[in-house]
Amino acid sequence: MPLHVEQVRGGLVETTHPIVAAVADASGVRWSVGGTTACFWRSSSKPLQLTSSLEQLPPDLVAALSDADLAIGAASHGATPAHVAVVADLLARFGLSEEGLRCGTHWPSHDASAREMVRAGTKASAIHNNCSGKHTFMLAAAAARGWDLDYRPIDHPLQQVNAARFEEWSGAAAGVAVDGCGVPTFHVPVDAMARAFARLAAEMGAGTLAGRVGWAMHREPDLVSSPGELDARLMREGREPVTAKRGAEGLMCIALPERGVGIAIKCLTGSGPALEVGVRAVLAEVAPTLLDDAFAWPPLVVKNVVGAAVGERRAVWT
Repeated sequence: MPLHVEQVRGGLVETTHPIVAAVADASGVRWSVGGTTACFWRSSSKPLQLTSSLEQLPPDLVAALSDADLAIGAASHGATPAHVAVVADLLARFGLSEEGLRCGTHWPSHDASAREMVRAGTKASAIHNNCSGKHTFMLAAAAARGWDLDYRPIDHPLQQVNAARFEEWSGAAAGVAVDGCGVPTFHVPVDAMARAFARLAAEMGAGTLAGRVGWAMHREPDLVSSPGELDARLMREGREPVTAKRGAEGLMCIALPERGVGIAIKCLTGSGPALEVGVRAVLAEVAPTLLDDAFAWPPLVVKNVVGAAVGERRAVWT
């Protein structure tokens, strides 16, 4: 039964957003909707990428890392002062310089932090990039192994480790392109992403290195994402442990370790608000006890610039 999200204004459907989703466990895909469309993993792959980087570092160094350190390594952070402080501390402990990060520069995606930097006359740098935590660990991994410090090319040893992990965990051959931060991003079908996050859920149950990453994300949700973002709220407010990671262009991947389940949800138009309505619909279908009834879903209401409600977004099963 296909699922799509409609945006309605003045009684007219003005946009329609198809949703593709799947749920998997260790035995395979248990439930799916919308077919087997492939999409790029983008930032939803960060827990897998971080695990690959951690495997290259000295074990004693990895053992000393805190939940906050690991969470920022899997983060699409907003460059709040708290985010930037953790990344800066990691660079110092690894004996690395911000100049070695290859992620590029952009202003904080957290609006209040960006405005404060403008007021203070502070310039944005690579550390403010939402991927700077991931890149810090990639740079540290390359340095520890004596590899080329430009860790971005697909033929770099670290990216080859990532490619192998993505294919092993997802059970699918992975196509490759370049992500927004310059490193490879891989594409697989949405149901394969669900299988990969089921593997993450199993690793969390087994207490492995990848499992440590998953639990750190769950325990430090506001470091993984900006405060108020859906993945952070799912991890903070779930009635059971949740590890969730949003990806660019309308993707959400979720691991539920107590169930051994992985969930992947893709809005094919890339709309963030429509994705959130799609996540709500899918979770109501496959994990109805996960969230309290009071969990807020702001994208259900379409508001104009003065805050007046002018329409709605609704999930439609057809």
